[in-house]
Amino acid sequence: MGTTASQLRKDLLSEYQVVMHAFFRAHKRFSELLSKEDRNIPTPRVPMEKVLSLPELKSNPFRKRICHVFSTSDMKDGSLTFEDFLDLLSAFSDSATLEIKSHYAFRIFDFDDDGTLDGGDLEKLVNCLTGETDDTRLTTEEMRQLISNILEESDIDKDGTVNLSEFQHVISRSPDFVRSVQI
Repeated sequence: MGTTASQLRKDLLSEYQVVMHAFFRAHKRFSELLSKEDRNIPTPRVPMEKVLSLPELKSNPFRKRICHVFSTSDMKDGSLTFEDFLDLLSAFSDSATLEIKSHYAFRIFDFDDDGTLDGGDLEKLVNCLTGETDDTRLTTEEMRQLISNILEESDIDKDGTVNLSEFQHVISRSPDFVRSVQI
């Protein structure tokens, strides 16, 4: 088009190479999860069961919620397209910002998808973290007290729930949060 050669600065070229390498690595991992038949359709979806087989998710107590939050499936089955898979990897990457990580963590913890963390969401959150065996399950009174303490600390507007803004405010005071939200 023009008569001059286009040149990328060396730092931009290096950054581009890193991004492309990560993209191709992600595509390879995604493709390995697909069945041979699904590799030939235009927009294949990996079933949630296959995604859950990834070593990074196998022992994550929120693995099913993670799939549901990142899935764009109309069937609400937790299956992922390649774009969904990239979003998941990106949100849990070391380079994701606190805002991105806290946004997705909030959505993962919002079990009923109503845009707030209420007592029911917090109870499910605690049960995911502690396990639901007789040895680890909190008593009804312990759970009630813990949820009360969480709301006392986090519910700034005192409406009985934690919204995204309140959640992000609490998270901003937790320096280890960014490191803990990764796969």
